[in-house]
Amino acid sequence: MRVLLVEDQLEMVAALRAALTRHDIIVDHASNLSEAEAIIAEGNYDAVVLDRQLPDGDGLSLIPKLRASGNIVPVLVLTARGDLADRVAGLDQGADDYLAKPFAFEELLARLRALLRRPANVQSDIVRVGRISFDFAHREASIEGRILEMPRRELLVLEALLRRMGRMVQRSSLMEAVFGLDDEVQPNALDTHISRLRRKLGDADAGVTINGVRGVGYVLRETP
Repeated sequence: MRVLLVEDQLEMVAALRAALTRHDIIVDHASNLSEAEAIIAEGNYDAVVLDRQLPDGDGLSLIPKLRASGNIVPVLVLTARGDLADRVAGLDQGADDYLAKPFAFEELLARLRALLRRPANVQSDIVRVGRISFDFAHREASIEGRILEMPRRELLVLEALLRRMGRMVQRSSLMEAVFGLDDEVQPNALDTHISRLRRKLGDADAGVTINGVRGVGYVLRETP
């Protein structure tokens, strides 16, 4: 999962980034509305976590602009403005969810998982391909009940490929799914992760293959 956090309080940004990263969520950050618009225009995000009280205006003003451009990324408003009128205004403006500060991190995480389970993202919590079962809610891959242990980035590659099962996933999309804007990425980093993932799936007799088109992307298919 890749999330854009639109928040100007740096302490809050640091705390949320640390907590979400521990749950294998890549967090990019924008400190104001104009920066958020520019970042969203260049990247693909699974969700936007949006504060309302930003230096250049009310965060809610971003939502109609996204929808007008055809961007349906789920937006969770996370703000100190938690009165009933504020919550109603946020939802009427197009927010997919609204959570008031202070909040419990566990609730924020659960709400993000719920957003990804909606039809525009994932139809089911668990997808079965070949002999693999992948639990999107808990981000776990298993074969016949046995958890496949793998590093975070390999798991993110597998998740991205499973979300587009049978279709080519461009390298740029995989890079966005696996690496954050602040990550220092070596030129062959993605290929290294995919090579290790292929070997791991083969050793586990997972019943799937990862095929690549050099310089274009990769596709995950069930083994005939």
